Amino acid sequence: MPANLPFKSKSLYEVDDLTRKRNAAERRFKAYGVAAVCIGLFFLVVLAYTIISEGIPAFSRTIVEVEFSLTQEQFDEAEGQLFKTKAYEQIFIGALQGQLQESGVSVPFDATTIERIVGKPGNTIRTYFKANQDKLGDAVGFELAASSRVDGYMNGRVTRENMTDSRFLQKTDLDLVDILVDAGVIKTVFNWNFITGADSGVDNPGAAGIGASVVGSFFMMLVVLFLSLPIGVATSIYLEEFAPQNRITDLIEVNISNLAAVPSIVFGILGLAVFIQFMHLPQSAPIVGGLVLTLMTLPTIIISTRASLKAVPPSIRDAALGIGASKMQAIFHHVLPLAMPGILTGTIIGLAQALGETAPLLLIGMVGFVARGYPEGLIAGFTDPNSAMPAQIYTWAARADFAFYEKAWGGIVVLLIFLLSMNILAIILRRRFERRW
Repeated sequence: MPANLPFKSKSLYEVDDLTRKRNAAERRFKAYGVAAVCIGLFFLVVLAYTIISEGIPAFSRTIVEVEFSLTQEQFDEAEGQLFKTKAYEQIFIGALQGQLQESGVSVPFDATTIERIVGKPGNTIRTYFKANQDKLGDAVGFELAASSRVDGYMNGRVTRENMTDSRFLQKTDLDLVDILVDAGVIKTVFNWNFITGADSGVDNPGAAGIGASVVGSFFMMLVVLFLSLPIGVATSIYLEEFAPQNRITDLIEVNISNLAAVPSIVFGILGLAVFIQFMHLPQSAPIVGGLVLTLMTLPTIIISTRASLKAVPPSIRDAALGIGASKMQAIFHHVLPLAMPGILTGTIIGLAQALGETAPLLLIGMVGFVARGYPEGLIAGFTDPNSAMPAQIYTWAARADFAFYEKAWGGIVVLLIFLLSMNILAIILRRRFERRW
């Protein structure tokens, strides 16, 4: 190399200052990315822990288990009194005192104390024996739900330090509760009623369940699935494969993209105005909720379906057309099966989003219905008034009793289980139908 050149050669293995700066910037960027992921995971763990820890008490309940027999004479005497349920309540108190004495415990208590611990059991006992008079004289075991404050004392929400005496519970009542726990009369069991039951009155949180709301959400999702999937897929196929590129189709595509970003409460107002006030469909029915959520889900399904159709290589279409297939045959026999994993994934994600919506359902009246059970048939499941899981959770969270707040957290756990199941199903279907080319 001539000696008069203005630069000198460097080794390829020698790192200059500019390369060091680039490498340092790359390491910092990777560190920022790792830190962002760690922060996101931290908040996700905190959120999951909060939901689970707050929702677990809703899956257990405190019961008062008492076994006693009622003779025919006691039954006739109680039915002959003016205050019948009061008479049965006195019989219950006597049986409870006898059960404690058999356990070697003797403690005095009156009807007022029992009402603060277990409510008014007289009506439950009277209803049972009137319907089962053949059980008179036999030993019958009753599992009565304890009051919400006793239940809170058992799961740690209510303590002697943070409670104040009220007409609902007094500190002296907790001494009797401890005695009943030691005697095996008061127990904590799994709350199956929360899984299978319906909503209750504002003064009876222990009997509230989310089962009827789960059924309401199920019927709504059936409406959404059988309407949004065929309409959304057909619209996507037409716009992507058959529609000419002009101002009309451009306007349709812009509106679909805008509808995907419209707040859900706007769809609720639309459903209230069109389906209830104009078409006079039954208010608070799953069919109306399903129609509203269908309108909200359609843009998501259309956009995801069009993206799946675009992802299919043009060579698939060209090969089908080259061997003599019509355009319709090329689309439905070759392109659509290859796009099916993305279509199913987008549909299930859209359904999961619709399952968690609350605002549209509140506007059409799908709130909790007290003492409303399961529908009597398939048609009634679509047309009878019912609630849905998000609306039921909102209703519980808005009530004053803290026990309903626990029910709301438990409802969130159930809702998340459904959402996770739907997302897992989307992953399985995508893996099942996915094809590589």
